[in-house]
Amino acid sequence: MGIEAGTAKERGGAGAKFRCLTRRKQVDSNHKRAGGGQKLAKALSVPQLVTIGVGSTIGAGVYVLVGTVARENAGPALTISFLIAGIAAAFSAFCYAELSSRCPSAGSAYHYSYICVGEGVAWIIGWALILEYTIGGSAVARGISPNLALVFGGKDSLPSFLARIQIPGTDIVVDPCAAILVLLVTALLCIGIKESTFVQGIITTLNVCVLLFVIIAGGYLGFKTGWVGYTVAGGYFPYGINGVLAGSATVFFAYIGFDSVASTAEEVKNPQRDLPFGIATSLALCCSLYMMVSVVIVGLVPYFTMDPDTPISSAFARNDVHWAVYIITSGACLALCSSLMGSILPQPRILMAMARDGLLPSFFSDVNERTQVPVKSTIVTGIFAASLAFFMDVSQLAGMVSVGTLLAFTIVAVSILILRYVPPSEVPLPSFLQQSIDSVSFHYNFQNNGEKADSSRIICSNQDQDDGISQEVSVESSDYPLIAKESNKAAPKDCCFLQKHSMPPLTTSCLLSFSFLKITRKKNLNEQTRRQRAGWSIALVCIGVLILATSASYSFFPNFLRYTTCSVGGLLLLVGLSVLSWIDQDDARHSFGHSGGFICPFVPFLPVCSILINVYLLVNLGVGTWLRVSLWLLLGVIVYTLYGRSHSSLSDVVYVPAAHADEVIRTSGYVA
Repeated sequence: MGIEAGTAKERGGAGAKFRCLTRRKQVDSNHKRAGGGQKLAKALSVPQLVTIGVGSTIGAGVYVLVGTVARENAGPALTISFLIAGIAAAFSAFCYAELSSRCPSAGSAYHYSYICVGEGVAWIIGWALILEYTIGGSAVARGISPNLALVFGGKDSLPSFLARIQIPGTDIVVDPCAAILVLLVTALLCIGIKESTFVQGIITTLNVCVLLFVIIAGGYLGFKTGWVGYTVAGGYFPYGINGVLAGSATVFFAYIGFDSVASTAEEVKNPQRDLPFGIATSLALCCSLYMMVSVVIVGLVPYFTMDPDTPISSAFARNDVHWAVYIITSGACLALCSSLMGSILPQPRILMAMARDGLLPSFFSDVNERTQVPVKSTIVTGIFAASLAFFMDVSQLAGMVSVGTLLAFTIVAVSILILRYVPPSEVPLPSFLQQSIDSVSFHYNFQNNGEKADSSRIICSNQDQDDGISQEVSVESSDYPLIAKESNKAAPKDCCFLQKHSMPPLTTSCLLSFSFLKITRKKNLNEQTRRQRAGWSIALVCIGVLILATSASYSFFPNFLRYTTCSVGGLLLLVGLSVLSWIDQDDARHSFGHSGGFICPFVPFLPVCSILINVYLLVNLGVGTWLRVSLWLLLGVIVYTLYGRSHSSLSDVVYVPAAHADEVIRTSGYVA
């Protein structure tokens, strides 16, 4: 098989302008950059990863969601809602675990989608994640000052230089405390990943201790008072199964944060072992803590009497344990501080990864030689987040945070399907290797053409001892099928001899060899057909999920239209899933990326479930949220069109089949 190579321009034609959206980079290609020695510090192991995961996930939400979801959705069955949401989050976590161990580089979902899907989707994911972490960090920072004021004794108890102030003549309320906290976290992250993780570990440990206090002290109060929350009318499921599922959709967002672990993949000492373990452990710890806290709190007081703003503190206050309010409020502040660090940590690494790939200016890719962190990207991130936290009440924009996360979760699951069934078969190489590529291509083409020439006429001679017949068998091969022709130097009447007698052994051997070649060619054709079927099946799954989730969520549709579209979407989903379950996965998956890491189980079922859950949640985020996100994504399209598309590191590369890439590099002497 020869090499078919070409740059984007050569392979483009009329569609060259849009072909850039589908170009894919190689695993770890962002390490192979000019100027080479700037790398992040390899300083993280499992304890630090668990610290990042738990600290980023357990924010102040658990101190609020318990009351809101119990009152409005689940009742005493809140624990079941947390369990279902934890299982749903685990689907995405399994996908992250495999991709982070196979492709251990900075960038998280942006990096994975660039390798598996293409540059266009990767840009959208990276741009959405920038919005997520900026607004997420600002929103968390704005939530710290009210809780901190309660620690000091009341709503207006903060020192004057930290208190919120309304600018005269406007509706703008500035929050100096939030801005100062963001800048402090930014400075800490600039010092080094090891130092910042150590501080986050202390804060996260204290927060977990507060939650353990809630569980132990609350459990004691529950046994003392008889668990009155479980004796109310309506039973364990006052809102039914639908209420439990609705509660699961709400508390699902309390599990967002484990993806921060994947963003530090390049800084992990042993990513194949530690990343999957860190992701799984942090998610399991968070799920266990959520469930135990919910078991205790819904048992202390009836769910319909819970305070939706401070459910845990009010539950202890109703049982005359007023001093516990200070401990719980301190825990909320600690949780917000840890979550703030988890929100700001990933964004500089995503900016750095996008700048390495040429989609953003190289300014963002600089790594400080002493601290070995992207200091410039961290400072820019901190300044923007602090400005938002100081001037804006970002609570109305908080829904936009979920869009970036759910889009990333969806694309990561799709990337698992692509990796398993249709992994990239071409490798991008620098265009200055064109001479070596042409040389290797000529070698393979000459070798193949020589084989065809030799096989077009194979002489198999055998002297028949009885009749003295010299036979010649000529086998002429076309692409397919192989056509065998027999000729004889004897008179035409002697040709009937081969039809009447058994064929000589050497002739039989020749035809068996060509039968093997025919089988090999058919195998290659079958592999191509398999990849085509797999690609269409993945597309059917995605389209079916989108139709099903949309029609199931929009209750204002007429019933006939809604049921019809649900049926169509469900049918497309089942057809695509059935085909993926029936056909074999690609053998190249075993050698894709770094081997020896975690392998996602139950493919294709688990990734498809993850896609379905995340798309359903995306559809239900609301029209207002999508309108605001669309404006941001439109801005991203403009930036990509004006800068990223032309400055991409893949704008001047030659794609070579992966089977021949090593030989091209070896013959050229090129060192990445």
